[in-house]
Amino acid sequence: MTAFRHSAESLAKLATNGSLPESRLSEAITEHLRRTICVNPSLAERRSWDRSLPVLARDLVDAGLGDVEMLVEYQLPLTSKRADVVLAGIDRRTGGDAYLVVELKQWSRAEPFEDDPRLVLVEGAPGGPRLHPVLQVQGYCEYIAGFAGALEGQDSAIRGVAYLHNAADLDVRDLYNDVLDERTRLFTRTRRGAFLEYLREQFAPRPGVEAADRLLTGAVRPSRRLLELAAREIRDREQFVLLAEQRLAYEIVLNAVERARRADSKEIVIVSGGPGSGKSVIALSLLGELSRRGRPVLHATGSRSFTETMRRVAGKGSSQVKNLFKYFNSFMQADRNGLEALICDEAHRIRETSQNRYTPARLRSNRRQIDELIDAARVPVFLLDEHQVVRPGELGNVAEIRAHAEARGFRVHEISLDGQFRCGGSRAYEDWVLRLLGLQGDGPAPWEGDDRFEVSPVRSPQELEALLRTKLAEGYSARMTAGFCWPWSEPRKDDTLVHDVRIGEWSRPWNVKGDRAVGSAPASALWATADGGFEQVGCVYTAQGFEYDWNGVIIGPDLVVRGGRFVTVRTASKDPALTRGTTDAEADRLIRNTYKVLLTRGMLGTFLFSADPETRSFLEELIGRIA
Repeated sequence: MTAFRHSAESLAKLATNGSLPESRLSEAITEHLRRTICVNPSLAERRSWDRSLPVLARDLVDAGLGDVEMLVEYQLPLTSKRADVVLAGIDRRTGGDAYLVVELKQWSRAEPFEDDPRLVLVEGAPGGPRLHPVLQVQGYCEYIAGFAGALEGQDSAIRGVAYLHNAADLDVRDLYNDVLDERTRLFTRTRRGAFLEYLREQFAPRPGVEAADRLLTGAVRPSRRLLELAAREIRDREQFVLLAEQRLAYEIVLNAVERARRADSKEIVIVSGGPGSGKSVIALSLLGELSRRGRPVLHATGSRSFTETMRRVAGKGSSQVKNLFKYFNSFMQADRNGLEALICDEAHRIRETSQNRYTPARLRSNRRQIDELIDAARVPVFLLDEHQVVRPGELGNVAEIRAHAEARGFRVHEISLDGQFRCGGSRAYEDWVLRLLGLQGDGPAPWEGDDRFEVSPVRSPQELEALLRTKLAEGYSARMTAGFCWPWSEPRKDDTLVHDVRIGEWSRPWNVKGDRAVGSAPASALWATADGGFEQVGCVYTAQGFEYDWNGVIIGPDLVVRGGRFVTVRTASKDPALTRGTTDAEADRLIRNTYKVLLTRGMLGTFLFSADPETRSFLEELIGRIA
């Protein structure tokens, strides 16, 4: 875990010694973030540091707590999200470690959004409602307590405050109505005296260096797996901790459902984010909460693997829960607004129509699938990542959904998730992959490294498999995947799989094609999660939507480096989806997106092997070390 670290007294001096228009404080924080997590802060972020951090540092000094450590831009474990400040010191009452998360807001005036105390409108701020700052800091506290090893068994050691240091009480008075949690508080400029007294109650006037050391260097407890919690999430109570934009999206959907229900209206919510940004966590949280409220709600995807896994894990022993999980093409005859909400996860997989070769003649029509999904519920929710379109005919993107909804006169809410919860929380790795594949930026860049995520090339598929088996033996989860560059045979009559993926003397079978296990190999939809899946090579259709600790990727001859950049070789692909009706430009985009999905499945690290010698050498030079 990382943060820009100073005692309150030294940070106050650093801010005081700054010279306008460029402050030494914001320069130092910027340099720290560039060096440690490869983030280049915006001008607005730098301004906020210059305006807010000196205020908090002076408050601590005036409270007699200049030795308390300020961990600025503290990065939450296994995510790219950052808390403004975590104060580390000694608990005045117990003598143990004490931590206080401080969310700094420069707001001058704010009020609840449409009488919903969980959402606020900020005067002068663009972009619609914001999450109530107390809920934001509450989420940070719960998340840190759940993942930071230094807080194992002592959740009470961490508290949180939202500090609106520019606001007077009268200008934000309605925000106090929802401050009910003793562990999280709200203070304004008017209540500075009360804030100083609160700080004195939390911390002893002693150095917080050791407490900060323990938080920053302590072990990170493993992430609780999405599937392990799904059943309890849906049946019992909310298990997931939603952070910042995740919680904002969640609250906006709940607010929209209640408003649409009262007004007999319809609203559309679009939530976009990259791999691991928490879209499926939001989807399951909403499904669980709306179910508990008795609101008619369903979850739908275009992914058979994800839907079948949800039915199997979350719906184990309960046909009622299994029935909550549907496919996008399940709504061809749905009653208009028969649901309060329809949670469309992986909405990038929406297709032009729902019909296929198996659709009965009586159901065939030219009606668009997006219309079927919108019509089925008062509040359709679309969660998507535009870079995960991997099949021809997949149409789900933000602009398309927004334009379609607005053309029909519906109100649209759009939330962008900028957090990263997969790949060790490494935004640097996600950006590196996008540049590597030519999906953004100006070409591949060297991998500069990230302590939270390991990236290594390997020189043979044998080494790749051996490394992953070592991780399995250590108790981690691991899977191998590959681009679709080898044939995919039917199982033999003796119930064994053909070793279709062949590279030199090494070979392994693809994952099972169908819904039935073959020998010890799990059914296709369960490859990513069930025992036995490691023995087969997975494809994009079985890996998409899932995660595992260690990720092994075989880059096939459909994507090779020539002249320092990746180029696609359509003729090397065996994917039946790339039919003659798919243009070369579409095939290029789909192949690149396929590898983007495969490369971003890991939580702790990725090992890469290319079947092409020139590409292997390029990756070795780019990454700089061999596993």
